Amino acid sequence: MNRRTGIAAALTDLLLSPELDLHEAADRHFAPDYRQRTDGRWDDRDAFLTHIAHLREVVASGTVEVHDELYDGLRYADRHTVHVTKRDGSSVSMEVYLFGEFAPDGRFRRIEETTLMLAGSEADRNLGSAR
Repeated sequence: MNRRTGIAAALTDLLLSPELDLHEAADRHFAPDYRQRTDGRWDDRDAFLTHIAHLREVVASGTVEVHDELYDGLRYADRHTVHVTKRDGSSVSMEVYLFGEFAPDGRFRRIEETTLMLAGSEADRNLGSAR
Protein backbone atom coordinates (compact mmCIF):
# COMPACT_ATOMS: atom_id res chain seq x y z
CA MET A 1 0.00 0.00 0.00
CA ASN A 2 1.21 3.48 -0.83
CA ARG A 3 1.07 6.39 1.59
CA ARG A 4 -2.45 6.74 2.95
CA THR A 5 -4.39 9.95 2.89
CA GLY A 6 -6.35 11.36 5.83
CA ILE A 7 -9.41 13.52 6.15
CA ALA A 8 -7.58 16.75 7.01
CA ALA A 9 -5.39 16.59 3.89
CA ALA A 10 -8.33 15.57 1.70
CA LEU A 11 -10.66 18.33 2.91
CA THR A 12 -7.93 20.96 2.78
CA ASP A 13 -7.22 20.14 -0.88
CA LEU A 14 -10.88 19.76 -1.88
CA LEU A 15 -12.57 22.53 0.04
CA LEU A 16 -9.98 25.00 1.31
CA SER A 17 -7.57 25.21 -1.66
CA PRO A 18 -9.62 26.79 -4.47
CA GLU A 19 -6.48 27.34 -6.54
CA LEU A 20 -6.17 23.55 -6.86
CA ASP A 21 -8.24 22.01 -9.67
CA LEU A 22 -11.16 20.06 -8.18
CA HIS A 23 -10.43 16.88 -10.15
CA GLU A 24 -6.72 17.01 -9.34
CA ALA A 25 -7.57 17.38 -5.65
CA ALA A 26 -10.01 14.47 -5.84
CA ASP A 27 -7.49 12.25 -7.65
CA ARG A 28 -4.98 12.78 -4.83
CA HIS A 29 -7.32 11.42 -2.16
CA PHE A 30 -10.19 9.42 -3.71
CA ALA A 31 -10.12 6.23 -5.78
CA PRO A 32 -12.00 6.12 -9.12
CA ASP A 33 -14.69 3.86 -7.58
CA TYR A 34 -15.15 6.11 -4.54
CA ARG A 35 -18.57 6.31 -2.92
CA GLN A 36 -19.80 8.18 0.13
CA ARG A 37 -22.76 7.98 2.49
CA THR A 38 -23.54 11.20 4.36
CA ASP A 39 -26.37 11.20 6.89
CA GLY A 40 -27.90 8.17 5.17
CA ARG A 41 -27.58 9.29 1.53
CA TRP A 42 -25.23 7.41 -0.83
CA ASP A 43 -23.36 9.24 -3.60
CA ASP A 44 -20.93 7.99 -6.22
CA ARG A 45 -17.77 9.91 -6.99
CA ASP A 46 -19.42 12.18 -9.58
CA ALA A 47 -22.24 13.18 -7.20
CA PHE A 48 -19.66 13.74 -4.45
CA LEU A 49 -17.68 16.07 -6.72
CA THR A 50 -20.86 17.97 -7.60
CA HIS A 51 -21.35 18.50 -3.86
CA ILE A 52 -17.75 19.71 -3.40
CA ALA A 53 -18.03 22.06 -6.41
CA HIS A 54 -21.10 23.62 -4.77
CA LEU A 55 -19.28 24.01 -1.45
CA ARG A 56 -16.36 25.70 -3.22
CA GLU A 57 -18.82 28.36 -4.41
CA VAL A 58 -20.18 28.88 -0.87
CA VAL A 59 -17.10 28.59 1.36
CA ALA A 60 -14.62 31.49 1.65
CA SER A 61 -12.24 29.95 4.21
CA GLY A 62 -12.05 27.38 6.96
CA THR A 63 -10.17 24.86 9.03
CA VAL A 64 -10.35 21.14 9.74
CA GLU A 65 -9.77 20.06 13.33
CA VAL A 66 -9.16 16.30 13.76
CA HIS A 67 -10.02 15.16 17.29
CA ASP A 68 -9.57 11.38 16.91
CA GLU A 69 -8.08 9.40 14.04
CA LEU A 70 -7.48 5.66 13.63
CA TYR A 71 -5.80 3.74 10.83
CA ASP A 72 -6.12 -0.08 10.86
CA GLY A 73 -4.99 -1.73 7.63
CA LEU A 74 -7.43 -0.59 4.96
CA ARG A 75 -9.84 0.80 7.57
CA TYR A 76 -10.03 4.41 8.75
CA ALA A 77 -12.10 6.18 11.39
CA ASP A 78 -12.08 9.70 12.70
CA ARG A 79 -13.98 12.43 14.46
CA HIS A 80 -13.35 15.90 13.13
CA THR A 81 -14.86 19.37 13.10
CA VAL A 82 -14.99 21.55 10.01
CA HIS A 83 -15.20 25.30 10.70
CA VAL A 84 -16.04 27.42 7.65
CA THR A 85 -16.74 31.04 6.91
CA LYS A 86 -19.09 31.37 4.00
CA ARG A 87 -18.77 34.04 1.32
CA ASP A 88 -21.76 35.84 2.88
CA GLY A 89 -19.74 36.24 6.12
CA SER A 90 -21.69 33.71 8.17
CA SER A 91 -19.96 30.82 9.97
CA VAL A 92 -20.76 27.12 10.21
CA SER A 93 -19.15 24.42 12.35
CA MET A 94 -19.95 20.76 11.79
CA GLU A 95 -18.67 17.80 13.78
CA VAL A 96 -18.31 14.65 11.68
CA TYR A 97 -18.11 11.00 12.73
CA LEU A 98 -16.52 9.06 9.89
CA PHE A 99 -15.72 5.45 9.02
CA GLY A 100 -13.86 4.72 5.81
CA GLU A 101 -12.02 2.20 3.70
CA PHE A 102 -8.88 2.72 1.63
CA ALA A 103 -8.12 1.39 -1.83
CA PRO A 104 -4.81 -0.52 -2.00
CA ASP A 105 -3.08 2.67 -3.24
CA GLY A 106 -3.96 4.56 -0.04
CA ARG A 107 -6.77 6.72 -1.39
CA PHE A 108 -10.27 6.62 0.06
CA ARG A 109 -12.55 4.06 -1.60
CA ARG A 110 -15.54 4.51 0.71
CA ILE A 111 -16.59 6.90 3.47
CA GLU A 112 -19.69 6.69 5.65
CA GLU A 113 -20.27 9.70 7.87
CA THR A 114 -22.76 11.35 10.16
CA THR A 115 -22.71 15.10 10.67
CA LEU A 116 -23.72 17.21 13.65
CA MET A 117 -24.10 20.96 13.23
CA LEU A 118 -22.49 22.80 16.15
CA ALA A 119 -22.93 26.38 14.91
CA GLY A 120 -24.72 27.97 11.99
CA SER A 121 -28.18 28.80 10.77
CA GLU A 122 -30.97 26.27 10.29
CA ALA A 123 -30.47 26.68 6.54
CA ASP A 124 -26.91 25.31 6.93
CA ARG A 125 -28.01 22.07 8.61
CA ASN A 126 -27.66 20.12 5.33
CA LEU A 127 -24.38 21.71 4.26
CA GLY A 128 -22.72 18.27 4.48
CA SER A 129 -24.76 17.09 1.50
CA ALA A 130 -25.82 20.36 -0.21
CA ARG A 131 -25.69 20.63 -3.99
